Amino acid sequence: MNTHPLNLTIRFLLEIIMLIILGCWGWQLGQHWLSYVLAIVFPLAAAALWGIFRIENDPKPAPVAIPGVVRLLLEWWLFGLAVWGLRALGHPLLSNWLAAIVLIHYAVSWDRTAVMLQNKPYKGFAGKKIMGIKS
Repeated sequence: MNTHPLNLTIRFLLEIIMLIILGCWGWQLGQHWLSYVLAIVFPLAAAALWGIFRIENDPKPAPVAIPGVVRLLLEWWLFGLAVWGLRALGHPLLSNWLAAIVLIHYAVSWDRTAVMLQNKPYKGFAGKKIMGIKS
């Protein structure tokens, strides 16, 4: 189920939403010029962590390979920050909805989550067509 186009689209949207929330939270935390800095640094740091520290073959070679459990904890930590940030921005109901959607997404992506918990490289993408593109 992890490679289903709808699931991949939801995952992508969750990642974008996370970055937007972190940028808005950074904006709120700062004052004057620091608002600009934090609004840029928070999402950039999250995107860098997300893109650099990965497990092998998820879906391509990782710049810095880390164990699956560490990657899973990194993802959960970043999504947790977004949920916390949304609550800090004064949107507790939306933060609950975001947390629920993230949990449902990981439950639906059980195959990837199970592989990550076993600390094995994910081989689910190798040779499959994803959104019409063969990996």
